[in-house]
Amino acid sequence: MKGFIPLVEEYRGGTLENVHYGAVCVVNEQGELLLHAGDPEHMTFLRSAAKPFQAVPVMRRHIDEVYGLDGAETALFAASHRGEAFHIAALESIVRKVGIDEEIFHCSATYPLNEEARAERHRHHEGKRRLFHNCSGKHAGLIALSKHMGWDERTYYDPEHPVQQEIVDTLSSFSEIPQAEIPRGIDGCGLPVYALPLRNIALSYVKLACPDLLEDEEIREAAARIAQRMNEHPDMIADTKFVCSMLLRDHNLVAKGGAKGVYGIGLRKQRIGIALKVSDGAEHVWPCIIASILQQLNYENTATIERLYEVESNTIKNDGGTEVGQRKAIFTLKA
Repeated sequence: MKGFIPLVEEYRGGTLENVHYGAVCVVNEQGELLLHAGDPEHMTFLRSAAKPFQAVPVMRRHIDEVYGLDGAETALFAASHRGEAFHIAALESIVRKVGIDEEIFHCSATYPLNEEARAERHRHHEGKRRLFHNCSGKHAGLIALSKHMGWDERTYYDPEHPVQQEIVDTLSSFSEIPQAEIPRGIDGCGLPVYALPLRNIALSYVKLACPDLLEDEEIREAAARIAQRMNEHPDMIADTKFVCSMLLRDHNLVAKGGAKGVYGIGLRKQRIGIALKVSDGAEHVWPCIIASILQQLNYENTATIERLYEVESNTIKNDGGTEVGQRKAIFTLKA
């Protein structure tokens, strides 16, 4: 595809079996391109990588304080949780405290994404629930905001709803792209979702990591608070064995992935932003790609890189646990 280059090769028995294409870019705090592999202007939907920005209007109104939510519950506003028991318990607490009818959640009823959590629900003969949906934390935050502001809680998903208007305004502020120039679609959970060039996704993430770059004081404070909750409660953002949660254990990083291979990372100390897209949407190659990016940046916290390989090793094994191949990053970041 135009603008994409080979990022990862996978070998089985020494023979090349698969190649994952994509693009990577790194920007400074002014949004200037520092390094890239592939087209940094490639336009892609943020999908769930937009969640921290979708949570900013919620944090701006201090919805956590209004309804007495704790830090773990608040972190769910930016989460793609995998439906483990502790996620559902926190979501049920939010629903009780805010006074939300689960049936008004616009995300569909489903089973948890985490295999063990899903199996546990099946063992107990439980049906699908909207709270099991990986985006339900985001939806809970937007419903709570609507309730607090006196807006219609049942139409919070409508692109013209005040909640959605605040979200696109927030995204425009972070990305420095006018609202009228931001393409819109519908996400898997039924909410509006927006597309940006990779360079502007990276810029948005460096601002999330370094909110002093934001002009508006309320947005600046809201961004700092949601990013802090993500770092303080990393397992709420995905689960105990997923890329986002592993990266967020490093408090120098704020990071969030989205469906179809998109990922954003902001680095506080270095004041840079990273965005990447895997063209075939594969997520299992994220650890390989992100680890290579951090290594090429000479990132000093090697423990973070090692944790990525705990999620997905570069050693490919078969169903019986026998080593059958290798995965390796093959791209070089260039100025």
